[in-house]
Amino acid sequence: MTELNADDQKLVTLARAARARIRANNGAAVRDETGRTYVGADVDLSSLVISAVELAVGQAAASGAEQISAMVIVTDGPFEQRPTTDSAADMGCRVVVWANAAGEVVDVFDDR
Repeated sequence: MTELNADDQKLVTLARAARARIRANNGAAVRDETGRTYVGADVDLSSLVISAVELAVGQAAASGAEQISAMVIVTDGPFEQRPTTDSAADMGCRVVVWANAAGEVVDVFDDR
């Protein structure tokens, strides 16, 4: 397992909790430039479909965040079908961690 710093491990915990709370396939947590965190889980309603990543990034943007410093995605699904991280990249995110449902790190993208 890849070792994460305490701040990134906190994001794993938050993303796992968001996902588990509603039994979603994906959970996401992001940290903004001030250290504030935002979480999301996949939403699939007849009138609204939004990914965990989009929800977490959207909450950050709506709260006035100017940049996302890191994101964690916890997923139940196959890792070759990872959720897109385009919205986080739009906010300057350079660190993305993918973890499985147990919170074990599967992959890390770090472009710092």
